[in-house]
Amino acid sequence: MIIEPRTRGFICLTAHPKGCEQNVINQIKYVKSKGQVDGPKNVLIIGASTGFGLASRITSAFGSNAATIGVFLEKPPKEGRPASAGWYNTAAFETEAHKIGLYAKSINGDAFSHEIKQQTIELIKKDLGQVDLVIYSLASPVRVHPETGTKHKSVLKPIGAPYTNKTVDFHTGDISEISIAVADQEDIENTVAVMGGEDWKMWIDALQKVSLLSNDFKTIAYSYIGPKLTEPVYRKGTIGRAKDHLEATAFEITDALKEINGKAFVSVNKALVTQASSAIPVIPLYISLLYKIMKENEVHEGCIEQIQRLFAERLYSGGNEIPTDEHGRIRIDDLEMSEDIQTKIKDLWESATTETLATIGDLDGYSKDFFNLFGFKVDGVDYNQDVQEIVAIPGLQ
Repeated sequence: MIIEPRTRGFICLTAHPKGCEQNVINQIKYVKSKGQVDGPKNVLIIGASTGFGLASRITSAFGSNAATIGVFLEKPPKEGRPASAGWYNTAAFETEAHKIGLYAKSINGDAFSHEIKQQTIELIKKDLGQVDLVIYSLASPVRVHPETGTKHKSVLKPIGAPYTNKTVDFHTGDISEISIAVADQEDIENTVAVMGGEDWKMWIDALQKVSLLSNDFKTIAYSYIGPKLTEPVYRKGTIGRAKDHLEATAFEITDALKEINGKAFVSVNKALVTQASSAIPVIPLYISLLYKIMKENEVHEGCIEQIQRLFAERLYSGGNEIPTDEHGRIRIDDLEMSEDIQTKIKDLWESATTETLATIGDLDGYSKDFFNLFGFKVDGVDYNQDVQEIVAIPGLQ
């Protein structure tokens, strides 16, 4: 079938198998170009099919020859209906990994559930014995709690006072003002339940209980802080409360892993176009300005550049200690948050209008990255060509 992008707001309803494949191949080529890192050998990635999770899987496999197990929830293809992008990404990743003899298997299901945790445990027992790295990169907006059965939905709201600022429709380039109502206590609790650290700790506790974590084991969860500009709606809003909980959980996990010298870290990453960030008002405008400045300064990074640098310069750099900030967080957002770049963004923000954005921002770059997530607008792909929408994931369990 001929597959074209169909969008609804910040969601693309279709995905292109050849575009997703080329995207994965491009990321693999980048990791290979940076040379080998003496990194992990057996890796579990929870949330492995897109964004930072996919980049972590690619970096582990093709940068350190690691065996990888990926857990995710993706929509398989049907006759005449494409799969979700994460399905095609994983199919491409596993195909390339198997070509060079790397172990790669995947589990498709609700990572919050006891059932998927148990299925993953059985697979690790059978095939790997232990893991030395667990990446936690879930970005689901909803969680059904495995103990209570309660369905929690995260919300993006400020705390204490409503928030009003500029935002952009990245499809049209129209800048408008948006106001977001204040969160109540239930909103905060639901968001922490979905995006906080409880499930991350449940995974590590379950793996530790049956001795599936190696000595000197590491686990990493991903977070974001961002500038003062977005603080009211992000870091000081409901999502920020969840991130605070995630960061506090890292210390709890580290404490529980003392016997095996294990450590848990939160890595604070750069603002990037992801399915999650596209849904956050204000962020698309901020990213379009950020991209313009970082590209001009030749310090722009996408997901794969961020994660390759995280592995090579932070997690597995050969030093005795992994460098962290005063709160114990790994900072790989250092280039974004440099004073000169943030000062320029602050100045541009004041002058950002529908008329000026094409000049002062990089909305085209934002839009291209958004469509790339779903396998569209990828260089070298012929979108007029008939493609097979039914694609299998070779190592799907």
